[in-house]
Amino acid sequence: MYKDYIKRPLDIVLSGLLLFAIIPLFLVIALVIRIQLGRPIIFSQERIGKDQKQFFIHKFRTMTEEKDENGNYFPDEKRLTRWGKYLRSTSLDELPELINIIKGDMSIIGPRPMPTRYLPYMSGEENRRHNVRGGLIPPEIMYGDTAPTWEEQFSYEVKYSDHVTFKTDLEIFIHVFKMLLKRNKENYGEYIRPPLDKERANNVSEEVLFGG
Repeated sequence: MYKDYIKRPLDIVLSGLLLFAIIPLFLVIALVIRIQLGRPIIFSQERIGKDQKQFFIHKFRTMTEEKDENGNYFPDEKRLTRWGKYLRSTSLDELPELINIIKGDMSIIGPRPMPTRYLPYMSGEENRRHNVRGGLIPPEIMYGDTAPTWEEQFSYEVKYSDHVTFKTDLEIFIHVFKMLLKRNKENYGEYIRPPLDKERANNVSEEVLFGG
């Protein structure tokens, strides 16, 4: 009952109230980004949503637009600014996702929405994470895991998508503040995980080379 009739209305009400309450903070962050990085202020990227439907997620921009002589972006770790690291550590960069929640693209709590290019690299079991809306707050928070492997993350998310309950959402929400403190202590803003497509493509190459 909660999953089908209560979770979505609750998402709309809570995210709408929060968005209204943080308008001043929203504007301050946008102004700082405009001064430090210029335009665009918002980073948008196509992601995989519920039932594998695609949508554009919105976040505050945390990286420069620097490119090499061939027109390719420099690695993320070179483009991530000090201010960007702070926004990521505090999760303030994700505040624009409240708009995605109101629109119905996402939920307050749910699996992390992944870039569309990752889809071919997920197994059938891992794709069960797409049975529910992606979330602003991921299930891994309940396990105190600030830097899970891809396999660990998908495991948490599949387990969540199979058992969406009010009790589980409440437990995850309660752990949010603990996780934010832990992220700050561990300099989460500097953590950059290898993209799923590159990591799994490399694993496939190694299996071919070494007969794994």
